[in-house]
Amino acid sequence: MKYAEIALRRTRELHDAQVKSQDALDVAGTNVDSLKAKIALAKDQVEASATRIVQAQQNVDNCVIRVPFSGIIVSKDAQVGEMVSPLSAGGGFTRTGIATIVDMNSNEIEVDVNEAYIARVLAGQKVTATLDAYPDWQIPSHVRTIIPTADRQKATVKVRISFDKLDPRILPDMGVKVAFLSEEPSRKKVKNQDQAPAAKAIIPKSAVHGEGSASYVFAVRDGKLERRAVSLGRGMAGDVEVIAGVNAGDELVVSGAENLRDSEKVETRP
Repeated sequence: MKYAEIALRRTRELHDAQVKSQDALDVAGTNVDSLKAKIALAKDQVEASATRIVQAQQNVDNCVIRVPFSGIIVSKDAQVGEMVSPLSAGGGFTRTGIATIVDMNSNEIEVDVNEAYIARVLAGQKVTATLDAYPDWQIPSHVRTIIPTADRQKATVKVRISFDKLDPRILPDMGVKVAFLSEEPSRKKVKNQDQAPAAKAIIPKSAVHGEGSASYVFAVRDGKLERRAVSLGRGMAGDVEVIAGVNAGDELVVSGAENLRDSEKVETRP
């Protein structure tokens, strides 16, 4: 390119001195323009090659599978040669998933508790879990959380239970049975054998309602009705003994509770 520009300058000087013809000057100018065009074409080809390299690298990256957490693959959903896409395509030949991965450190139990007994379940409560595969193995667990919603059709509330210590024998989707442990306060030993035990709550029989083998009452709490499961003891004239489910000072509905519903707003009058 530099030599062509020198030749063009020399030819122009000779042309001005009427030594070279106009044809020689045009040829020298054409050579310079041709070389400039070739240089521009080469630059464009370099940029195009760089763009193709970036595209090829992107295609390679699309073949790398990344997951947001570490775990174990439990099923292979896509086979070699199948089309894979993160979105559902129009045909039935495109997979939306490649494999199913499970984080074994997040295994937990989900159980449906009848809403008549949900008042007895508390966060952090001790639970004993028994796998169907290992009926003689009682696994210490605890209530992690109570899902704040109920299933209207089944009349249950979902409770999530975490294992106190994970074990490789605990696998996803295993059958399991759970037992909620009551945490009664420790009782002091009575030195005097003639001393009578503490009295239990006594409420009117009209405040107790039954549903199958379960018993419940309607308590008033913060201006709303709360359906509460109770355990009953011996009955007496017009009253009944409550072993669990009612605390001292609770306000109960003793009549007209046939049409009442849980969480219904009420007004207490003296």
